[in-house]
Amino acid sequence: MFNVTDDSKSTEEIAQQILGHLLVRETDFGKMSGWIVETEAYLGYEDAAAHSYLGKRTPRLHSMYQEAGTIYVYQMHTHKMLNIVTQPKGVAHAVLIRAIEPNEGKELMQLNRKKNGVDLTNGPGKLTKALNITMEDNGLSILEKPLYLDLSKKLEPVNIDSSPRIGIPNKGEWTEAKLRYTVTGNPYISRNRGKVSMDNGWKSMLE
Repeated sequence: MFNVTDDSKSTEEIAQQILGHLLVRETDFGKMSGWIVETEAYLGYEDAAAHSYLGKRTPRLHSMYQEAGTIYVYQMHTHKMLNIVTQPKGVAHAVLIRAIEPNEGKELMQLNRKKNGVDLTNGPGKLTKALNITMEDNGLSILEKPLYLDLSKKLEPVNIDSSPRIGIPNKGEWTEAKLRYTVTGNPYISRNRGKVSMDNGWKSMLE
């Protein structure tokens, strides 16, 4: 079974293995969840696109330096971005969750976003609005309620694509590094220009 706190796995491996797992948000109004279909890996000290590049430390980055499984939420413009720390305490690697395919609570997500269809959760700022993820989630554990990974169920991707991360200009080799991972053929991938699969790119449900 996938374990986000397994520090024997590289951040790139975790960013791929987390695809198909269920991200869950419990609220007073009901439960919402979605299958993770797109991620990006950020590799800490050496990664010019990472917030923790060259060991940068600020109060905002405190969660990045905590143990694997810590939630790191930051704000970019009006959007909140959900990240999961992937390495031992002090090693500031993380995976950005970029898109989910809605599962439970779709109507509640639509109320939160005022949108429907693939535009509901096909981007990192969109999914956090849909799931009502806020800065209050920063520093919590992704293994505990109210915002958590349900590791008891998984959809298995038929294929996983890798490509350069989105919105990383002028970072040399890190601009072109293929650290973005997507479920091939899923309609909820952000900036999706590929062919949509009839089965949304899933092979089977594993209990």
